[in-house]
Amino acid sequence: MAKLFGTAPDPNGEMQQAVEKFLGKKLKVNWVPNAEYTDKLNVTFASSNLPQVMVVDPHLPGFVKAAEAGAFWDLTDKLDKYPNLKPADPRSALNSSINGKIYGLYRMRPSLRSAVVIRKDWLDKLGLKLPESVDDLYDIAKAFTEKDPDGNGKKDTYGLIIPKWPGNYASASPYDVLETWFGAPNEWGERNGKLVPGFDTPEFLEANKFLKKMVSEGLVNPDFATLDSAKWNDPFYLGKGGIIIDVNIRSRALLDKFRDEKDDPAFYGSKVAMVGNLKRPDGQKFSYPFTGYADVLAISKQSVRTEQDLDNVLKTLDKLATKEGQVLLQNGIEGRNFKPEGETASLINETDPKVEIVQKDVDNAFIQLSTKGTNDFGGLAYVRTPSGEPYKEMLKLQKQLMDEDLKTAVFNPALPVVSPTKVARGAQIDTIIPDARIKFLSGEIDEEQLKGEIKRWYDSGGTQVATEVNDLVAKLGKTN
Repeated sequence: MAKLFGTAPDPNGEMQQAVEKFLGKKLKVNWVPNAEYTDKLNVTFASSNLPQVMVVDPHLPGFVKAAEAGAFWDLTDKLDKYPNLKPADPRSALNSSINGKIYGLYRMRPSLRSAVVIRKDWLDKLGLKLPESVDDLYDIAKAFTEKDPDGNGKKDTYGLIIPKWPGNYASASPYDVLETWFGAPNEWGERNGKLVPGFDTPEFLEANKFLKKMVSEGLVNPDFATLDSAKWNDPFYLGKGGIIIDVNIRSRALLDKFRDEKDDPAFYGSKVAMVGNLKRPDGQKFSYPFTGYADVLAISKQSVRTEQDLDNVLKTLDKLATKEGQVLLQNGIEGRNFKPEGETASLINETDPKVEIVQKDVDNAFIQLSTKGTNDFGGLAYVRTPSGEPYKEMLKLQKQLMDEDLKTAVFNPALPVVSPTKVARGAQIDTIIPDARIKFLSGEIDEEQLKGEIKRWYDSGGTQVATEVNDLVAKLGKTN
């Protein structure tokens, strides 16, 4: 069972046949549209019909309950005999665990992807340099708002573009990134010998007061609380706003937008610039890292009943995790829809309708079964990027910034642990902080009321969550 981001592949189509030929086995996949996936997972957990392998968020409450009740195989001590399934990064494997126990094969992602993407042509027109600090970011946002960067003679632009964020607190939103830049913990951090939530720190308040000032001065899109995140690129491309704080691969998505308008490297290459994480006002730098994974492949005990059955499934997944398997899942069929060019993959036969189906099956579906990276940044497969020089330069810059910012990354020490109270009461308390943050930034509540909402989080179960997180991390330290 896996996520789907478009039309489901034909079970008799070229891609499925290629994967089955590679494995020497028939493959049956229940492709579920991404928007419905969590609901479908929860229904499936409660049923007596669990598929053999499921793509799942390992910290989803429904999965945690099912795994701890014995519905999924504990793989903690079972992966060493499979050369391609042994964790490449122990930190990411631990982060994807449930209190140190591994219930799934993590799907690898870069640990450091946060960056700032900026309208390069606007910087050039106003004679501005790339930002190094949050103060520079403010100055650029102010100039983009007040100094007519598009040259149309109207005051119709703003600096920072923020969408309505689909996740809760500590879900890699622009807010979370900015708070970390100011020195707040990345979800959980040590203060006075104890782990505390990042929102219960002076740095969290300082960061949000900084951002509230930007909002009140019109330096942020006025619809930041409602802008559809699927349309995040539009204000940047359409010349309404000029700054996005997000993952670094957004830079290439924005190059795509301008390239679609005019396929001239001199044109689209002049539109997009990127820098990494920014220093706070005193010059210290705290970079925002990610978990190092995106979901896991979990194996059901209901459908995979014996150790021998488990061995057969793990051997199949081990073969898919080879370079050849990952290229197939992430890039497609060599010579059919792509050809290698060094470390990158170039699309071919793009006007052939049958090849277009192959490419869509890769992008919309089969890439969800991969565990060693994605074609956005590589891993074992090829990075897929257009051949234009601006893309090559952006890819080179992306790696350079990731390597540099890892030196100042602020990791979350509580990522591997799951508080029972949070599993039980998360639905009631998870939205308290993000909702209060939006109200504070919008001017609906003041600082004291924001602090009151933080207290309400503690009073509604957060105190118990904090106690459990501290206890679980302490136990984790003794067993690892």
